[in-house]
Amino acid sequence: MRKTTLVSAILILGVSISWTLGAEPAAAQGPAGAGASVAAQESSHSLNPIKWVKKDSKNSAGTLDSRNEAEKKLTPGLQAKGVLAANMTAIDACAQFTALDGCLATLHASHNLGLDFSCLRANVTGVHTSLDMSRCKVADGDKPQGLNKAIRQLKPDANVKQATKEAEQQAKDDLKGIGG
Repeated sequence: MRKTTLVSAILILGVSISWTLGAEPAAAQGPAGAGASVAAQESSHSLNPIKWVKKDSKNSAGTLDSRNEAEKKLTPGLQAKGVLAANMTAIDACAQFTALDGCLATLHASHNLGLDFSCLRANVTGVHTSLDMSRCKVADGDKPQGLNKAIRQLKPDANVKQATKEAEQQAKDDLKGIGG
């Protein structure tokens, strides 16, 4: 048994060495010479995996300006409906949110269910401000929660699924109303 194993190992080693020594050098890949950089740039598929990842458009300056404009347009309508307090702007209310539609859904959910917006916002975003949060049932730690979970924590007797669906639809309607 040992002899067979040893013979097999030597045979495999010999074959791999013969393939290595007998191999021809590989030819260079890609275009070479004059115009190589232009040809490489014109390629439809980049070999750089960093270019495969989509850039985060939320952090670009143009998107931030358009979000501020949308928030300015939304403020009067939200104040008129009573969704937003008269002394607050949508820019102030939505500052901790990464997405405007998430902020609007949270505003509508707090208005529809009679919840304190500051408490609901703190649970949804995970950002706890220096405001008095003692009246809020704040989630443990600073982890953001989904709107469903945040509503359930603050108002366990509510129909959470329906309330979330309604608030998200109202947020979509608000954005359609301003052309967003």
